[in-house]
Amino acid sequence: QVQLVESGGGLVQTGGSLRLSCAASGSIFSINTMGWYRQAPGGQRERVATITSSGGTNYADPVKGRFTISRDNAKNTVYLQMNSLKPEDTAVYYCNADVTYSSGRGYKYEGFWGQGTQVTVSS
Repeated sequence: QVQLVESGGGLVQTGGSLRLSCAASGSIFSINTMGWYRQAPGGQRERVATITSSGGTNYADPVKGRFTISRDNAKNTVYLQMNSLKPEDTAVYYCNADVTYSSGRGYKYEGFWGQGTQVTVSS
């Protein structure tokens, strides 16, 4: 089917930067919206940023002006550039993609999640 693999998480000091990547692979016909979500310890998963196939973006208020989402449609990859990181950005970051893929009996449309990558911002 379809797999999403994230990379780029790690430990950074307050004010630092990280760049996350998420590559989709499998029997992909097309990808609609891609996005990044995060879940802090004891918290619920929340939307960070999304980007449509035509490049339209949307950001959660806490990250506006600090994070930038982008994508490379030829590589089926979405990125999240995170600048001016704060301790409250500490979380597991997950990518999500709405994918049309070949199932052997035609095409299906489904949302997929990556396995998550840890981002820790120290104060």
